[in-house]
Amino acid sequence: MTMLHSVVRRRRAVAAAGAVSAGLLVLSACDKPTPVSTITVGRSSVNSEATCYNDGDAIKTAELAKCLKADKSITVDPDETVRFGVDPDIADKGWTILMNGQPLTDSSKKTYRTIPGSVFFNAQYGASGDTTFVSIKEGEKDVNGIWSFKLKKGD
Repeated sequence: MTMLHSVVRRRRAVAAAGAVSAGLLVLSACDKPTPVSTITVGRSSVNSEATCYNDGDAIKTAELAKCLKADKSITVDPDETVRFGVDPDIADKGWTILMNGQPLTDSSKKTYRTIPGSVFFNAQYGASGDTTFVSIKEGEKDVNGIWSFKLKKGD
């Protein structure tokens, strides 16, 4: 009986160790989340992880065009202020707001910026129609990450 009891304990210990190992293996296979950027207009906000991110290293130039797609969108009244916020990890490397792929602002190391909503629908700034694509580019020289959003013109 004592021998049977020790065999059962040993099997339980092996099973527990196997379960822990399997759990760690599953966790190591997961991608760690990227830093987050947020756009706020009035009381509405939308946030996103990066559309392209290479764990803080430079993204190849050939891959940048596919990074400028937006899954997240927000409606912008042109009379409202659009607020951009980024994680400190993004701000530390410097970040620029792009409008339709072109720089709209100079690089900043602040975590927060504001721009009048009318800018995003003004032809003078390269806008056309009622939809504008806005991206946040991390990095001053190299592009280390891209976060993209679609701004829809509201009333």
